[in-house]
Amino acid sequence: MSKDLGEQKSKARIVQLGSREIIAEGLHLNFWADISHRCMTASWPAFIVGAALVFFIFNAIFASLYWIGDNPVANVPGGAYVDYLYFSIETLSTAGYGDMHPQTHYGHFIAAVELFTGIFSMSLMTGLIFARFSRPSARLLFADNPVISNHDGKQTLMVRFANERHNVIGNATAKLWLLKNIVSQEGRSFRRFYELPLLRSEHPALALSWTLYHVIDELSPLHGQAAEDLEASGVVLVVVVTGYDVVAAQSVHGRKSYEHPDILFGHRYADILTEMDDGRLRIDYGKFHDTVLT
Repeated sequence: MSKDLGEQKSKARIVQLGSREIIAEGLHLNFWADISHRCMTASWPAFIVGAALVFFIFNAIFASLYWIGDNPVANVPGGAYVDYLYFSIETLSTAGYGDMHPQTHYGHFIAAVELFTGIFSMSLMTGLIFARFSRPSARLLFADNPVISNHDGKQTLMVRFANERHNVIGNATAKLWLLKNIVSQEGRSFRRFYELPLLRSEHPALALSWTLYHVIDELSPLHGQAAEDLEASGVVLVVVVTGYDVVAAQSVHGRKSYEHPDILFGHRYADILTEMDDGRLRIDYGKFHDTVLT
């Protein structure tokens, strides 16, 4: 019984959704079956350390194969393992300085296998690095807090974000989702999501900042809700932004989630746009996250 429980715990995975951790069990996905996805989603430090570790392991294995041979490589003083390791690095990386070279059939065979491994691994690494660099991403700066206050005489939920690159994201589309716990008539609790209608959900050329407005009317799932109600139902807001990056010539996506304590009632965003004496507009991103009591 304890052994089965230990196996289940060892196979459990932690999924991070916003600030919430979910433990997923019962799904057995082999590490090597999805290695491409793992390489793409790993952080740059983890990716570099992993690549260096694989490079060292390959060289250590081939150096051992040379070392157990009968003098397979020329100009190796005393047959030291470290010299075979250096030769393996030269061969795997296809550098081939020429001071040391295979001199037996065994040495040529191991070198040929290592050359094939080196060419294959270098091609794979080049593809992964290119894919990681060329992967489209939107550099969107989201305000720390959504706010709820009056806008045009109506109670409105507002979320502000900006394009940090200041390039044009064409045909930008934004969607605002609300997730909350509800109880069915049968008494079962489950999580439901609602798309919150926006006053303007499309932007022709997003280059600076954009504030989303959702009017809290009788049809809104936020109607009549106070901060205590949002906490009781575990409300989470999710903003999803998509568009076409004209510089990268690719579609980009941005996402931000907010927990219920992040939502500020009776606040509005501080103004960040001012007009200078020469008629130019000035944007102060130092106040981007600031809010003001209404």
